[in-house]
Amino acid sequence: MAASDLAIEVRDLGVRFRRNRRGRRSFKDLFSGANRRSRPDQFWALRNVSFDVRPGESIGVVGRNGQGKSTLLKLVARVLLPDEGIVTVHGGVAPLIEITGGFVGDLTVRENVRLAAGLHGMSSREVSRRFEGIIDFAELGDFVDTPYKHLSNGMKVRLAFSVVSQLEEPILLVDEVLAVGDKAFREKCYRRIDELLSEGRTLFFVSHSERDLRRFCTRGLYLDKHRLVLDGPIGDVLDRYNADHPAG
Repeated sequence: MAASDLAIEVRDLGVRFRRNRRGRRSFKDLFSGANRRSRPDQFWALRNVSFDVRPGESIGVVGRNGQGKSTLLKLVARVLLPDEGIVTVHGGVAPLIEITGGFVGDLTVRENVRLAAGLHGMSSREVSRRFEGIIDFAELGDFVDTPYKHLSNGMKVRLAFSVVSQLEEPILLVDEVLAVGDKAFREKCYRRIDELLSEGRTLFFVSHSERDLRRFCTRGLYLDKHRLVLDGPIGDVLDRYNADHPAG
């Protein structure tokens, strides 16, 4: 398949982290062979991961906590850089990964909408045109001049989702954050995701909710022991995951 036919290409991906602050690499290490070898204080969060995503696909990322699901999304979002392999993304991403990303506590909701939308590449004119819609969707009309730090977690989720869902980027990244919102707003967000998918957007969705994964995703990536162990139809992937990790 030609690169022009793909939304995301991942080849032999690997990323590692330190377990603690001891044993940091020195400046000298960065220019020596020492930085290419795993050290006792490091572990691989992902290793030897390869897959392609076509435009318009809906991908559910499945796995236990700590297996690299959120790390994979951050690599696709270009928040992290790999230690091995490559991640190539054809087109922009609309990331709903961390609800506090791009928001400043002392600024008002109004100011934060303009800041966050601008950081995501929305022009000042676009922000002005979409501002009322963003506030209405987030149900924060009475709080536009309230400092962000005084919002509840649910309000912060609503604001973050509302801003990101207004972006016109072709790839949407969602990482479990909707679990914080109340039931009524989650359903509202789910309807919005349905709308975006009907427009042909590509979805990368991390969730522990089997119901949500089956609702939105047609294909699954199952990560276990920091590697990709199964790439296939979402039903097959969830069946394999449940067999490997039965409830109770």
